[in-house]
Amino acid sequence: MKRSEQSVFPGFFLWLVTVAALAAAPVETRKPDGTPNRAAWMARGTFGMMTHYLITPKGSTPQERTADLNRIVDQFDLARYLKQFDETGADWLIFTLGQGTGYLSSRNDFIDRLEGGFTPHRDLIGELGKKLQHRGKRLIVYFPGAHTAADPMVKRLLGLGTDGYADRHNRFIRDYSIKLGRLGSGWWFDSCNQQDNAAWQKEMDACRAGNPDSVVAFSGAEFCASGGQIRPQCPIEDYHAGEIHLLEDGKIRTDFIYPPGEDVLVSADRKLRKKGQEAKFYLPKSQFIDNVQWHCLLPIDLTFNPAVPNQYCHYTDKELFQFVDDIKAVGGAITINVPIDIENGHIPQDTHAQLVRLGKHLQSSRKK
Repeated sequence: MKRSEQSVFPGFFLWLVTVAALAAAPVETRKPDGTPNRAAWMARGTFGMMTHYLITPKGSTPQERTADLNRIVDQFDLARYLKQFDETGADWLIFTLGQGTGYLSSRNDFIDRLEGGFTPHRDLIGELGKKLQHRGKRLIVYFPGAHTAADPMVKRLLGLGTDGYADRHNRFIRDYSIKLGRLGSGWWFDSCNQQDNAAWQKEMDACRAGNPDSVVAFSGAEFCASGGQIRPQCPIEDYHAGEIHLLEDGKIRTDFIYPPGEDVLVSADRKLRKKGQEAKFYLPKSQFIDNVQWHCLLPIDLTFNPAVPNQYCHYTDKELFQFVDDIKAVGGAITINVPIDIENGHIPQDTHAQLVRLGKHLQSSRKK
């Protein structure tokens, strides 16, 4: 490892030794095409944790809503949140900069220069990045894709649908990436449309402006909403976004159960079925999928899909642990999304306890 890399993460070598011992399968540091696998550290690690910290401030005027935004972010209990994260044994965190509410979770100078009031005074993501880096852990920033599910405030301020929008959006991402620097290790973009590799590359270059080693994923909901097409929507991304809506018997359900309503049925053995639609299942067989590091994002106790009630996103330890073991056995990676209390940043006790048990399971199983 280069000397400059050693200085990036305090305690990095201790972390490397720990996660290497936990790896269930040899991890390839180069992709099948011979290029470096930037996301190899995800395959080496235990798992990632994600929380959708999405703020909808209250108020009858813009000033009142901005004040409530600051109130909510200021009372985020960072010490408690990181204590819960530490106890799980997770190796990285995916945290939302924003999605769909019109407000961001952390101060953003680029947006503030365009129009104030949509970002808080507190640089919450920057604080998280510093604390995680000190632990030898990593931070990935979550944000909607540029052209489909972009935050409504960003759409308006950057002029979605007008000439030059893509370049302006890339400048927005680049500015924030430079601000984060090495505190940010990656990006996860939601609801992305297909585009050519040149356009993907421009977005990835913007993401890596502050850290050239950042890993980037663009989600097309390939594991759950693309008609069984599980291949990465972006063929040059670093790791598969891998959005999952439902597990069944330890396998990924790849048929899209949507929209909610009478056509969503519950079978005699309490499994969800879509009327007239065959249930389809999938598990990875190797570390890579079309030259991209295999990774999935699994929600537990909080659905991504209104047609899949929360209770169907709760899994027994046996099913969850076996699923994670099966992924790691082929060199894959997994991030688990859990609920969060927007008012204080706390993760529900029962959900947190299961992640703690998962972390202990991975530690004990790798020692055998």
